[in-house]
Amino acid sequence: MRYTTKTLSLLFALVLLAGCTLHSENKSDTKSTLTDSLATSIVEEDAVKEITTAAKSIFVNSAEYDEMMMHMVNGDTTGLWPVTNDEYPLEGAILPYKRIIAYYGNMYSSKMGALGEYPPKEMWRMLKEEVAAWQEADPDTPVIPAIHYIAATAQGSPMKGNTYNMRMPHHQIDSALVIAKMEDAIMFLDIQVGHSTVLNETAALEKYLMMPHVHLGIDPEFSMKDGSVPGKRIGTFDAEDINIVTDYLAQLVRDNNLPPKILIVHRFTQGMVTNYRDIKRHPEVQIVMDMDGWGAPQLKHSTYERYIRKEPVQFTGFKIFYKNDIKPSPHRLLTPQEVMKLKPRPIYIQYQ
Repeated sequence: MRYTTKTLSLLFALVLLAGCTLHSENKSDTKSTLTDSLATSIVEEDAVKEITTAAKSIFVNSAEYDEMMMHMVNGDTTGLWPVTNDEYPLEGAILPYKRIIAYYGNMYSSKMGALGEYPPKEMWRMLKEEVAAWQEADPDTPVIPAIHYIAATAQGSPMKGNTYNMRMPHHQIDSALVIAKMEDAIMFLDIQVGHSTVLNETAALEKYLMMPHVHLGIDPEFSMKDGSVPGKRIGTFDAEDINIVTDYLAQLVRDNNLPPKILIVHRFTQGMVTNYRDIKRHPEVQIVMDMDGWGAPQLKHSTYERYIRKEPVQFTGFKIFYKNDIKPSPHRLLTPQEVMKLKPRPIYIQYQ
């Protein structure tokens, strides 16, 4: 049986409360009245009930969660999956109960993904077809759509504050939210930090992240810790950077009584994420390591195997590029049925 940090804290609170009750009973003197004793007993009993109820209801059903996780693991025999010492998530968690199929992009560019390339109605027609195909490929996992909007884009010039990135205006983010609402989809806001920091860029989106259906993505490719210009070489995030984000999101969930947030971390090289074993997990945050490389099916399988499967964090994702994936031979996209043979099965699928 796995115990989370919060579960242990609640159990500890129960022990302390029981100890205080016993201590107060031993110290009761002749001046204490029966009414006072009864009142104290009732208050303490109510407190115990409240803590016990919280302990029972704050986390998802562990048996159901474990069952869905084993389905996601798909018979993996490496011993790496499911991840050991994981945290059960809070109630309201999306993963692993549902698979997310997302369209990615930015409204200022038709080259960054389907989200900005097609008019909203056409985009939704295409995305719903993909959702149906993934549902057919794995009928045991319900599929939901998502809009994955790049809210801060890396730039080749310094920009204001020498951040080498540009934050999208709120009215553009609001437009993406409207598109998501058209089909009751969840939303991801993605950040390319450039020379900025993940904390600064995440905090800039706080008003949106306080919305229950809005989640976050971070892209190490454009995190230029060595001062390079974004796009000239591939950037990197350390576990410390990812922990800064998950700590921030976890606190946001606790402070605002939100359902757990999902954090997407893009990856397609060894150096993009360092010290993966040090990445912390929280009941309030679900982490997806997303295979973000393009190419022929064999290359994509290899990238997933080397950087996602062999360096487990919590959940996995897989990206499909409508245009770049068909450039090399055999000039075709991987099908949902093929991707569902991976071990573990990706729970987040992104199309660009």
